[in-house]
Amino acid sequence: MAKKWGIIAIFLFGVYALLMYVYIFHNGGGGIPATLKGTVADPNVFMSERELYLSEEYSRIKNFLFFVSIPYEWLVYLFILITGLSLAFERWIPLQNKWAILQNGVYVFLLSVLTFILLFPFDYYRYFLSKKYGISTQDFNSWMSDNVIDFWVNLGTTLVIVTVLYWLINKSTKRWWLNAWLLMIPFSIFLMFIQPVIIDPLYNDFYPLTNKELETKILALAEQAKIPAEHVYEVNMAEKTNALNAYVTGIGNNSRIVLWDTTLNRLSENEILFIMAHEMGHYVEKHIYFKIAGYILTTLVGLWLTAKIMPWVIHRFGRVLKIKRVNAIHSLPLFLLITSFLLFVSSPISNYSSRYQEIRADQYAIDLMNDPEAAVKTFQELTKSGLSEVNPPLLVKWFRYSHPTMLERINKVANENELKE
Repeated sequence: MAKKWGIIAIFLFGVYALLMYVYIFHNGGGGIPATLKGTVADPNVFMSERELYLSEEYSRIKNFLFFVSIPYEWLVYLFILITGLSLAFERWIPLQNKWAILQNGVYVFLLSVLTFILLFPFDYYRYFLSKKYGISTQDFNSWMSDNVIDFWVNLGTTLVIVTVLYWLINKSTKRWWLNAWLLMIPFSIFLMFIQPVIIDPLYNDFYPLTNKELETKILALAEQAKIPAEHVYEVNMAEKTNALNAYVTGIGNNSRIVLWDTTLNRLSENEILFIMAHEMGHYVEKHIYFKIAGYILTTLVGLWLTAKIMPWVIHRFGRVLKIKRVNAIHSLPLFLLITSFLLFVSSPISNYSSRYQEIRADQYAIDLMNDPEAAVKTFQELTKSGLSEVNPPLLVKWFRYSHPTMLERINKVANENELKE
C-alpha cells in the first residue's frame, strides 16, 4: 500500500512539474504592454541586450524552481512517513519516557539532518544559478557556512516550538491549536525583537555607516518618520551578492536602519535617500504592526485547520503513513507537510497584502523626496542588479511577488510626474 501511494505521489509530482514547465517556459505571458514600449518602464530602454537575455532566462529557471521545490518538500515529508523513517527515528531515541526535551531534541535533529540532505540539491542549484548569472559573489565555503548557521538556528527554534507543541497536544488533543496560538504570539514578537541584535549578526558584520554626511541626511528623514534610531548601519554584503537592498528592522529601541554596501557602491545619494524614504514609509504607515496582526490571524486559522486536517488524515491513512496517533512526535512530518501546503495556497493573499503595503511605502517616498528621476533610476538599478522580470506571468506574480512588479512601480512614478507637469 505504501509503495502504491509513493508511486502515485511521484506521478502526480511529475505531471505537476511538466505543467509548470510548460506554463513558465512556453506561456509567452509577462511581456511589455504596447502602450509602455519605449517608456522608462520598458527594460529595452534601460537594460542591455545581454542583460535582457540573462534576465529572461534566469527568471524562468528561478520561477520554475520555486514552483517545483515546494511540492518536492511535501514529497520528502511523505517519503519520510510512508517509509517508516519517522517512526524509526522516534524508536531510536534513548531514554524513552524520560526528559521530553531530550527525546524531542534527538528526533528533531535526525529529521532536520535528513531533510537538509534531501532538500540540499535544490538549495545548491539556486546558489549555482545565482553564481552563474552574476547575482551571487559568495564562495562555496562562505555559502555553506551560512547554511550551517541556518541549520542550527532553525534547529534551536524548531526544538522549542515542537516541544511546547506536542506537550500541548498531549494535554488536549482538541484545544491544543488555540493554546499553541496564544503562546506563539509572544514568542514571535520576541524573535522579531532579538533578530536585529542577535540573529542577523551571525551572518554578516554590521557597523555604523562610514559616510557620515549621508548618515546625517538619512537620520534627518528618520526623525521626520519618528524612528528611534541614532545610527545608520552598513552591512558588508558585497562579498556575498551584487543585489541591492536596504531596510528598517526591529521593534522599539531595537529598530535598526540598515544599508547594504552594494547599495552604497552602486546608487547615487538621491537614489539611496529614496530607498531609505521607502523603508521609512513602512514605519510611518505602521506596516510592521499590520504584519504582526496578519501573522497572528493567519497563524490562528492555520493551526485550527491543521488541528482539523491532521486527525482526519491519520484516521484515513494512518497505516500507510505509519502514524499511530496525533500526539506522537513521529507525526511531525505530517504537521510540517500540512502547514507548508497551507502557507503555499494562502501565499497569493499574503503577497497581495504585502504588495499593497509596498505601494503605500512607494507613495510615501515619492511624496517625501519629490525626485521622480531618482525614483525611476532606483527601480531600474534594482531590476538590473537582480536580473528581475519587470512584468512576470500572473501565477508568478500571485505566488512569488511580495512587491509590485517593477513595471508597475516605474510606471506609477512616471504617471505621477506627468500629472504634476
